[in-house]
Amino acid sequence: MNFELDEDQQLFRATLREFVDKEIVPVASEWERSGRYPAEIVERFKELGLFGMTIPSEYGGLDLDRVSYALVFEEIARGWMGVAGVLGSHSLSAWMINQYGTQDQKERYLPDLARGARRTGIALTEPGAGTDLQGIQTRAERDGEHYVVNGAKTWITNARHADPMPVLVKTSDERPAHRGLSMLLVEAGTPGYTVSRDLPKLGYKGTETCEITLQDVRVHSDQLLGGVEGRGMQQALSALELGRVNIAARAVGVSQCAFDAALAYAGQREAFGRPIGDFQAIQLKLADMATEIQAARLMTYWAASRSARAEAAMAKYFASEVALRVTMEAMRVHGGYGYSQEFVLERLYRDAPLMAIGEGTNDVQRLVIARDLLSGAVKVGW
Repeated sequence: MNFELDEDQQLFRATLREFVDKEIVPVASEWERSGRYPAEIVERFKELGLFGMTIPSEYGGLDLDRVSYALVFEEIARGWMGVAGVLGSHSLSAWMINQYGTQDQKERYLPDLARGARRTGIALTEPGAGTDLQGIQTRAERDGEHYVVNGAKTWITNARHADPMPVLVKTSDERPAHRGLSMLLVEAGTPGYTVSRDLPKLGYKGTETCEITLQDVRVHSDQLLGGVEGRGMQQALSALELGRVNIAARAVGVSQCAFDAALAYAGQREAFGRPIGDFQAIQLKLADMATEIQAARLMTYWAASRSARAEAAMAKYFASEVALRVTMEAMRVHGGYGYSQEFVLERLYRDAPLMAIGEGTNDVQRLVIARDLLSGAVKVGW
């Protein structure tokens, strides 16, 4: 049993860390406050090949192993969780197209997606259907060689840049409901497909999160992902398993940044003539944070290496709860300064809740874990 990264993974992490420290950390807080889109960082993502993380080399991608994939999100989120979102939805959507797309769809989209010449996302959530994807109302009616799509999607990352955007739609009223769901690849500029507005957010700034409306949008039948109706739910849930690994890794990155800030502050800030790190109350907080972060990191790498549903759910659930606790405790170490925009903690504290919600709420993760335990699909222990 080896708990160390291999040599290639260590070199890859070192490259990522240098990039984040030099090009993301210095600008993150200022750009986040101003609402500035991180165009320069996105260009560097392209140069580093990160848009091709989940795309095979035959299409020009990096085809990373999943632990290296997790490293990308851990390191970038350590610098600025918001910009990690640019890669998050793109990577799971590109994986889904490669995994389930027809040969024509792969050849049409994957080379450009690998280079970042195209970007993508995934449109699942609706105003009346979040966790319950089977309850979506967006419909696609067949009309000759086309589908005519009507509906709305919300909380969509990369909405203004996605081309194509995979959209989960209802193609029939077959029961059970998941058999009537399909995924359509809607290209940017298709008449009737509109990004209606950007959603104001507590945190997770740097990438856009939008509402989408689809009004009589005509999508050719060759844009049906995989070419077979009724597979959309399976395709979406498989992609979300990968997404939960990147959410867990982002949570680890946010937690690490918060801990690093708290540790440094504990050595610098003095009270009663001594560094606050000399006081047991602060030492106990640092010890608890360090232990939880390392546990979350190991669980995330473990889940990434196993590529299994329950393990991904465990990692996402645990790591995101750790991020909530660690950012709060790190803020307490900072005292009043933790509440100031002059310090990084307030941004981390605002970013952390998203990981407990995105890619399925943590209550959903607990249900996934429990059901797999009860069915025997997974067990605790060896």
